[in-house]
Amino acid sequence: MTPRNLATIQDVVDAHLCTGCGACAYLEPDALRMVDVPEFGRRPLPVVSVNGANGNGIGACPGARLQHDKDALDDAPFRGEWGPILELYECWSTDPEVRHRGSSGGVISALSAHAVASGSAVGALQVQAKKDAPLENETVLNRGYDEIIGAAGSRYSPASPCERLDLVESADGRCVVVGKPCDIAATVSASKARPALSDKLALTIGIFCAGTPSTRGTEEVVRRLKTDPADVRRVDYRGEGWPGRFRITTKNGETKSFSYEESWGETLQKHRQWRCMICPDHTGEFADLSVGDPWYRKLEEGEPGRSLVVVRTENGREALHSALRDGALEGHPIPLERLPQSQPNLASTRGAVWARVLTMRLVGLPAPTFSGLPSFRPWLRLDLRTKISSVGGTLKRIKRRGLRVPESRAGQASAEDGAGR
Repeated sequence: MTPRNLATIQDVVDAHLCTGCGACAYLEPDALRMVDVPEFGRRPLPVVSVNGANGNGIGACPGARLQHDKDALDDAPFRGEWGPILELYECWSTDPEVRHRGSSGGVISALSAHAVASGSAVGALQVQAKKDAPLENETVLNRGYDEIIGAAGSRYSPASPCERLDLVESADGRCVVVGKPCDIAATVSASKARPALSDKLALTIGIFCAGTPSTRGTEEVVRRLKTDPADVRRVDYRGEGWPGRFRITTKNGETKSFSYEESWGETLQKHRQWRCMICPDHTGEFADLSVGDPWYRKLEEGEPGRSLVVVRTENGREALHSALRDGALEGHPIPLERLPQSQPNLASTRGAVWARVLTMRLVGLPAPTFSGLPSFRPWLRLDLRTKISSVGGTLKRIKRRGLRVPESRAGQASAEDGAGR
């Protein structure tokens, strides 16, 4: 059930809760279209239409609500705190070029390409850099091996893959959908409202996510490399090794780079949208398969990439086992404990989210509803200092980020301020 204070998509946007997934624009194409707001991320913009908004978009909006089905966490390990888990694998692509190019072993690209090659899918809905605007993203339905592999690599910038779920719905067969956790949650919700979409979903793959930085974040990293963003021809956030470096190629062919820590740790994470700061799902709990980095051990210099693969549904299990049998992937099952060991910060983040959302409600701010995503127990395990910080830090962010000011007005004020400088 959608919170009463988040009755419309505009309510979600103005409350700084939009994830930018684009599901609302897919469900209401005559009323909404997605645009990039550099300060915040991808946002739905109303368009003039004789039909107007029908309100279907809010039902699939992950900014307003995340909810597991009633029995989804029955017998789930870790008391459901990491979502449904059937198996945990560590895998990598058997194609050396894909493994090197991908952010952590090329597993998502290999799974997507195998689904098409095996005939279980006709295409993969993926995000890739815009050819004429490399700091921005576009969503495409790739059908060939080279196209699918060409989209490999992380994109730590705003994207709206659900906006183009129409490509999946109208495809001549079933498709793979790749996205961040919120994108996959929205895809699943939208498929319940649109049986025609549900019939076309062959496999959903969720990417572990620590939040989406705005376009301004990428621009700042580029400027730290003493380059004008307008002079950039290509941006790679990771890849070409594990975890890889942030790299830009300028229009005159010059290459510059930062380490992963210098780009993400020092700049990009500071530009994450607010909704990411109160998200309980960073590991793609609603996907068939979710994929992330196995940080449970220290990497050796030059070590080839590997990925954690969390099997969450029987459909995902069959897709992974098929890719392993056919030689598209190599890998092996690993103990389930490797998941929290690989992402130790996410356990504490989930506990902090419970307090952040409660703080928002106590001060009268609209907040999303999370059902079936246990967060209170993780909060109880936090030390006293972290518990206090999860409340006090939220109060500071409410003021610093201007969360009481509707985002549409905040964005307009920022644009006017920038024009006046």
